[in-house]
Amino acid sequence: MTDPLAMDLPNIDLEQLRPIDPAALGLDGEPTHPPRILILYGSLRERSFSRLLSEEAGRLLRWFGCETRTFDPHGLPLPDEAEPDHPKVQELRDLAEWSEGMVWVSPERHGAMTGILKVQIDWIPLALGAKRPTQGKTLAVMEVSGGSQSFNAVNQMRILGRWMRMVTIPNQSSVPKAFLEFDEAGRMKPSALYNRVVDVCEELVKFTYLVRGRSAHLTDRYSERVENAEELSRRVNQRSI
Repeated sequence: MTDPLAMDLPNIDLEQLRPIDPAALGLDGEPTHPPRILILYGSLRERSFSRLLSEEAGRLLRWFGCETRTFDPHGLPLPDEAEPDHPKVQELRDLAEWSEGMVWVSPERHGAMTGILKVQIDWIPLALGAKRPTQGKTLAVMEVSGGSQSFNAVNQMRILGRWMRMVTIPNQSSVPKAFLEFDEAGRMKPSALYNRVVDVCEELVKFTYLVRGRSAHLTDRYSERVENAEELSRRVNQRSI
């Protein structure tokens, strides 16, 4: 392991952190490049606990062998406020297309995910030309809150993941009283909550390995095949007139 960011895990028992073995998942002959994971977080605060949690996830994912990129939501316009060629919108869409999996991390605000994260998701189109940029990609969801543990935000993100036709993994993380869970340097303290974050990242990597080489087959739909056949028939008939 030569990635210094991936090795910056002072609160991890490295003897118990095991590399992902693609062969153990029955993936001989599958793509071998590092899984590509996009990380989104939902706060613009200077000390944003959703950003700090996303950074912890990024370090862990890199330890597990992933290539990660994090989108900075500063400067992203509201949906319909700008055209899709806006630089921040284009950056986000390019990252969504590049990725094979995603992590969404949101604070819970007024019992819901934040508008800041929702704006990012709203700018990712359901369809881009003939492609659905999120279909068949994996997703992990996490939330932080200032009070007692809640699951409103992760439940909402699961609904959105399903709507975006993503494969949302079973595990998730909800960090209550987040102001107590991070030290002054912004690192998450050792706890059962931190261990769950590790679990989520480990599971996301495994599911991404399993899904990415098969996503086209897994998301091949009868209804779309029928629709495509009808469109082809109309084009052919138009040419023959």
